[in-house]
Amino acid sequence: MRGLELSRAFWEEYGRPMLAERFPEYQNRIAAGLVGHGSECFGFDDEISRDHDFAPGFCLWITEEDERQFGFRLFRAYAALPAEFGGVRLKESSAMGSGKKGVHTIPEFYSFYTGRKGAPEEWQDWLYTPSFYLAEAVNGEVFSDPLGKFTEIRETILHGMPEDVRRKKIASCAIAMAQTGQYNYKRCLAHGESGAAALVLSRFAEHCADMVFLLNKAHAPYYKWKLRAMRRLPLLGDRSGILEALLSDAPFEQKSDWIESLCADVTGALAAQDLVPPLGDYLEPYAYAVNETIENSEIRNLHIMLAD
Repeated sequence: MRGLELSRAFWEEYGRPMLAERFPEYQNRIAAGLVGHGSECFGFDDEISRDHDFAPGFCLWITEEDERQFGFRLFRAYAALPAEFGGVRLKESSAMGSGKKGVHTIPEFYSFYTGRKGAPEEWQDWLYTPSFYLAEAVNGEVFSDPLGKFTEIRETILHGMPEDVRRKKIASCAIAMAQTGQYNYKRCLAHGESGAAALVLSRFAEHCADMVFLLNKAHAPYYKWKLRAMRRLPLLGDRSGILEALLSDAPFEQKSDWIESLCADVTGALAAQDLVPPLGDYLEPYAYAVNETIENSEIRNLHIMLAD
C-alpha cells in the first residue's frame, strides 16, 4: 500500500470517527488530507521510500481562529491516534521530513511553501518562488474540506499563475535550451570537454522538462521527481523517455538528433498555443518573441534568462 492509500485508509478508520466523536461542533470546519513534502504526496513512494518518514498519518488544516478555539485539543486528539496502522510504523524521521503530518493552521501550512498565508499575491511571488515549492503545496489529495478554505487556496496556486509570468519563464527556458543543447553541447565536444558536455546535457534536460511543465500550465516538482512527474502531463509528457535517454551513454550523433527533435517539439507547441509564429529551428528567436508578448513592462524588461 502506498503512502496516499495508507493515509486515506487511516483517516477513514480513525481520523473521521475521531472528529465526529470528539469535535462534533467543529468537524465541518476541519480539512483533512495528505499534501506537501515527500514522495508519498506525489504518489512516487515505493519500498525504498520506507526507510524514513513513512508512517500512517494525515494532515488536519484549520483556520487561525479555530486554532485559538480548539487547536490544542485537536493536536492532543491527533497525537493519541494509533502509532501503527496496516502493519506500518514510523521507522526513522529525517530532519527535512519531520512534522509534515498532524494539525496545521491553513496560513502556517501554505506559508512554508509560498512565504504568504495563502497563494502567491504579487507577480514577483509567482516569478521567484521555486516551482517545486508550489508543486508541493498542491500535490497529494484532500480527503475532506467542508469549509472550503484550504481548497480555495490550493486551486489558486494550481491555476492562478499570471500569464505574463508564465511567458517570462517560457522565454527563459527557451533561451537556456538553445544555449545549452543547440549551441554549447557540440562546442564542448569539439573542445574535447566530455565532462562539460555531460553537464550541458543535464542542464538542457532540466530546462526542457521545465518548459514542458510550463506549456502544460503546471508546477515542476523537485529535480529528482521531475522526469517521472513529466510522464503524467498530457502535452509532450511522453518526451520524458527521450530526456532520460539523452542522459544515458548513447552515441553523440543520436543525442544531437534528440536535442533537435525536442526543440522542434517545443517550437511546435509554442506556435500551437499562439504564443509565437513559426520562426525556424533555433529556439533563441522564440525566446525573444515570447518575451515581447508580455504585457507587464516590468516583467518584460527583466533579463530574459532568469537565474536558476
